[in-house]
Amino acid sequence: MTVRDQNPTVLYTGVELGGTVRRWLAPATFLLFGLIDIFVLGHFAHPGDATFAFSQPFAKVTVPNLTLPARLTCYVSGAISIAIAVARAFLPLNKALKRVAIAVVAFLLVLSLLCWADAGQSTAFNVVNLLQGTLAGSIPIMLGALTGVICSRSGVINIAIEGQLLLGAFTAAIVASGTGSLWLGLISGALAGSLVGALLAAFAIGYRVDQVVLGVVINTLILGLTGYLYDGLMIPYQNTLNSPATFSAIKIPLLGDIPIVGPVFFDSTIFLYLTYLAIAGVQVGLFSTRWGLRTRAIGEHPVAADTVGIRVTAMRYRNVIAAGVIAGIGGAYFTIGSVGSFGKDMSSGEGYIALAAMIFGRYNPVGAVSAALLFGFATQLQSILSTLNTPIQSNLLLMAPYIVTIIVLAGLVGKVRGPKAEGIPYIKA
Repeated sequence: MTVRDQNPTVLYTGVELGGTVRRWLAPATFLLFGLIDIFVLGHFAHPGDATFAFSQPFAKVTVPNLTLPARLTCYVSGAISIAIAVARAFLPLNKALKRVAIAVVAFLLVLSLLCWADAGQSTAFNVVNLLQGTLAGSIPIMLGALTGVICSRSGVINIAIEGQLLLGAFTAAIVASGTGSLWLGLISGALAGSLVGALLAAFAIGYRVDQVVLGVVINTLILGLTGYLYDGLMIPYQNTLNSPATFSAIKIPLLGDIPIVGPVFFDSTIFLYLTYLAIAGVQVGLFSTRWGLRTRAIGEHPVAADTVGIRVTAMRYRNVIAAGVIAGIGGAYFTIGSVGSFGKDMSSGEGYIALAAMIFGRYNPVGAVSAALLFGFATQLQSILSTLNTPIQSNLLLMAPYIVTIIVLAGLVGKVRGPKAEGIPYIKA
């Protein structure tokens, strides 16, 4: 009996495609992207050049702008993508080369899109702003994905990441507004995420409730609760309960002045630096410590873990509750790290995108964070394109991150096996 037979709600992301279909799926996608580069973006690009800036105004060290002929760049990008499609179809490529092919084709599509959007514009397209916005906007998704990795590796499906982000945002806003302390707001947001984790653990581990259904119920509960409190408290007392300050950017000396890299990675709020610590901590913790070995054991084979003295149930409780702290910090970013106020459903489904990033990253912290950056890039790109007066309806641009999520999970992620005991309640013999 397979894991899916034991529990039909276990997340299973294998794409059951026939060998012939799987073989031609990637080449067909590459070919489609190449044709889009040529016959859509290239053909309909405005006459003129596209200019890309790699330095911010008043930067100590500047990098010269790059000017490209828009139409020609689209045509060349399309031709290269088609050539890669042919090579992918008829040449034996190893796994590394296949991944490189995906990255190159995706990069060429984005380059063609930017050339099409910026062709003939009087101002240069600032690449640093795009990268900086991508990294900052990906913080909640990255932290949510790390939360999901810890929970899944422990054998618990955490669909409630969306609720953790939302309650973290609400709590951080109201506490920071009421006390005037941003740090209290951050700590309170983290504890709110942990509280949701405790609720998830109590019902999923203690009462063995179906974990997928439970996660959806918790998300709905928190959505309704924060909406009710927003209408009842925050709107009547906007100035005192929903007007928190926001953390200022902290520029790291010397590193922050490095061209391109410095403004992106070393000139941001405390949330980005906490994200660095979370990524390093989870990656090293899972694969280089005794805690990580035990966590992976209770997620893969809890019976065997129990026989060697690991307290499976207690460890699952601790991991799920502790992981909620990470998601709560991600939620606090929405309010005291970004916009400075709370709004209904302001997480906007990023908890579910974090779950998709975890799957796309194959339950690995670094992989999950990389996937989160992909989704954050799509969000930031649609935001910038909307300011360039591109002839694409704003509603279609807003759909971009979710379309990327669907494409990635349906066509690119392939077959992913989660931890064997994920979603299966452990009953001690």
